[in-house]
Amino acid sequence: MTPVTPWLDPEQQRSWRALVEGAGQLLARVDRHLRDTHGLTLAEYEILVRLSEGHAHMSELATQVSHSRARLSQTVDRLVRAGLVERSPCPEDRRGVHATLTERGAGTLAAAARDHVLEVRRLVVDVLSADELTAVGTAMAKVAAATDQPEPGDHTEPSEQADGPGPTDQTV
Repeated sequence: MTPVTPWLDPEQQRSWRALVEGAGQLLARVDRHLRDTHGLTLAEYEILVRLSEGHAHMSELATQVSHSRARLSQTVDRLVRAGLVERSPCPEDRRGVHATLTERGAGTLAAAARDHVLEVRRLVVDVLSADELTAVGTAMAKVAAATDQPEPGDHTEPSEQADGPGPTDQTV
């Protein structure tokens, strides 16, 4: 027997779409602002922030910034070529590599951080009440925790499910 699909009701669908649209637009806007004002992508900025807290093993850094190792490596390569980050062998793991912020990287981050924080305030913090901001933070922490869980082994693709509304009503 095919499992019943728990389709989203209209309010859940509106909330889901608002999340997808809002998060997508927010991240695109912040990325564009960093590119235009400091020549950094949001991914590069995020890496510089993490490295400002101390050197990091590349695998740990990939987990912290939610990038694949391949994507992280490409991004760090760009930062190394720009003189913002340097790589060094990991003393504890012969195959491992550490990434460290250079002085130039720290200066670039310091210059970008003020403008970035002002943009985040303008687009998020100043738009939401204190309670809304807390609720968003709490909700997204729960979402992040849920996405860290392994996917169930018995996952069925939506296209294989025969019950419920048609494709026009499916979650976007």
